[in-house]
Amino acid sequence: MAVKLTRRVDFPMLDMAGIAFYPRIFDLAHRFFEEAWEVVCGIDYPHILQEMQIGFPVVDIKSEFHSPFRYGDTIHATIWISKVGVKSCTWQYRFHNQNQDLLWSSEQVTVCVSMKNMESLPIPPELRTGLEGCKGE
Repeated sequence: MAVKLTRRVDFPMLDMAGIAFYPRIFDLAHRFFEEAWEVVCGIDYPHILQEMQIGFPVVDIKSEFHSPFRYGDTIHATIWISKVGVKSCTWQYRFHNQNQDLLWSSEQVTVCVSMKNMESLPIPPELRTGLEGCKGE
């Protein structure tokens, strides 16, 4: 089941044209990514990084910008997993504004790694169950 999260486009996210500067959109996506873990797996991302000592860095990313993010827009993020492999998973993102206009879409592959040495690891069962449950929009 997809995760639905919401945030506002704040002034510091804007460029001189008055729309969200594209690196801020990727930052917003990462904030949603971190927030999604607690919903998807029942474990927050700080715990995964600090206590479990594993991380999920992005190793491949495809994105499409459909329409500008404007100051004051409410971004409605829909995030789901399209594939869970042994060591990686593929995340799908769709960002809409308060008018249901599609603003941004992205596919991001993350790999489970040890925070001690950055070597890839199999996804632990306690996370795999939640990730598998997040399949499909």
